[in-house]
Amino acid sequence: MAISGYWSTPAEARPETSYATLHALVPLVFAACAGVAWAISESRWPARLMVAFVVLWIPQSIYAVIGGVGWLWPVVRGLDLGWAVVTGIIVLIYPRGVLRERFDRWVVGIAAVASAVNLLAVLLLAAPGDGVCACSAPNPYRVAALPELFAAIDVGYRIIGVGLALAIAVRLLFRWMRGSVPARTVAFLMPLALLAWATTLTAQAVSYAAEARSDQMLATISLIAIASIPVSFVAGVSHARNMRARVADLMRITREGADRGLWAESLARTLRDASVRVYWWDEERGVYADASGTPIPKGDADPRGSQSVLPVASPLGVPIALIRHDRVLTDNMRLLDGVSSALRLSVDNGRLRSEIERTLAHVRESRQRIVEAGDAARRRIERDLHDGAQQQLVSLAMRLRRTSDQARDRGMPAIADEVDAEILLLNAALKELRELAQGLHPSLLAQGGLSLALPELAGRCSVPTEVRVDVAGRLPELVEATAYFVVAEALANVDKHAGATRVWIDASSDGRELRLTVRDNGAGGARLDAGTGIVGVLDRVEAVGGTLELVSESGHGTTITVRLPLVDGVDGAPPTLG
Repeated sequence: MAISGYWSTPAEARPETSYATLHALVPLVFAACAGVAWAISESRWPARLMVAFVVLWIPQSIYAVIGGVGWLWPVVRGLDLGWAVVTGIIVLIYPRGVLRERFDRWVVGIAAVASAVNLLAVLLLAAPGDGVCACSAPNPYRVAALPELFAAIDVGYRIIGVGLALAIAVRLLFRWMRGSVPARTVAFLMPLALLAWATTLTAQAVSYAAEARSDQMLATISLIAIASIPVSFVAGVSHARNMRARVADLMRITREGADRGLWAESLARTLRDASVRVYWWDEERGVYADASGTPIPKGDADPRGSQSVLPVASPLGVPIALIRHDRVLTDNMRLLDGVSSALRLSVDNGRLRSEIERTLAHVRESRQRIVEAGDAARRRIERDLHDGAQQQLVSLAMRLRRTSDQARDRGMPAIADEVDAEILLLNAALKELRELAQGLHPSLLAQGGLSLALPELAGRCSVPTEVRVDVAGRLPELVEATAYFVVAEALANVDKHAGATRVWIDASSDGRELRLTVRDNGAGGARLDAGTGIVGVLDRVEAVGGTLELVSESGHGTTITVRLPLVDGVDGAPPTLG
């Protein structure tokens, strides 16, 4: 259309080629931005208005083509400034895509009425001529020849348009200058573009009213300013979308719960709004307070009328926090919804983390109490066996020995031999009972600690065992018992499965933890899930807050490394038996 209109225009009336090219590029810019706006804007209206601009821009290029069509050119002439009205509406709905305030609706209403009056004036009063268009066909809709009235309406329409454009530009620029950082970053190009267009539009209107030829430079600047308006719109909306994407940064905080001071700082950095304040709901006092616990001051929720408050509550309606932010951010409700969701997630994660930590603490305490109760029961049974059944069996053996001696003295060797045989059986039972009691809870461990108990335990292993114990003094009873049974289970596995020829046991303490290592040169291939014995050892080690590491490559022996804390990380007290 632009090309055909250019070639249809008489050579002496044609604009410069550079201007004509720029004039044709303006609708292309609007069309391209319409596609982008359709994809990224929350509202479809910006894209529709940009498409409408492209349609209404066409009449300026086709007067020379339709000048001989009498029924068409008056309609086209009456609508040829509709693109300016559409441009103003695009600016007014920036960036949310809707008319928000009374001023905006008044501007659109005035522009619509003025456009309707102008259209009627062209249809009813316009005639072909240089003042209207270089048309050859008469206006079939014309009802009266009133050129002065038509000229006044025509110029008045343009003056009203200039006034509205200047009002919008000044208002937008004033708001931008007074706005905070978020307001300026969301609308950083639009005020300049609109002000440049309104200024050049004013100069062109004055030239038109004075029937003077418009300056080509002003016209070029005007075209550039018009083309920059949809670009500014798309850039601002894209910037708002990027701000929503930065809400993902807040999610990293939610993994550890809501540290209130850090959360407020991160939110201000994400929104680029240093005025952001977060007030948390204090359920005990029934007020909102900042991270330090200071209640929200009266009137501080909206100082100077430039701020808005975003209440955040749980899905059940329980208050969580109030976020005071720059009012301009209300234009980006998806961003604020993301912030609300991030805060809810942060609080929920913190609550769940606390509950899980409390549950784990209860589980650890419960496991430790079970181990302590088991060890106490072992000691009690060992003591009962030693002081009860074992002592009675020893006394019985002594009486049987006296009976055997008396039978020999009285010349009854057969009876004496039979009693001696019973004594041997009794001694075997007594030995098994002692071993059973030793397995329940070794008396040497209670008497001398690991320094005495581990060498004695190693002496009962069928595989030669080297023991090194570097522990100063006694350790907590629960730690000593755990270490002893770790070694006992490891040596039992060596006897049964390892096929080793040598075992090394090393126990050392640095005052903070006991490090215990049992290593053999056997076949290897052991696993933590291979049997109940090693699993029981692992449970026992973890019950006292320790760790167990098993390294057992096939053909390279097995190494068990256990670390047992000597100080409880909660209250600083050493683990003890109950």
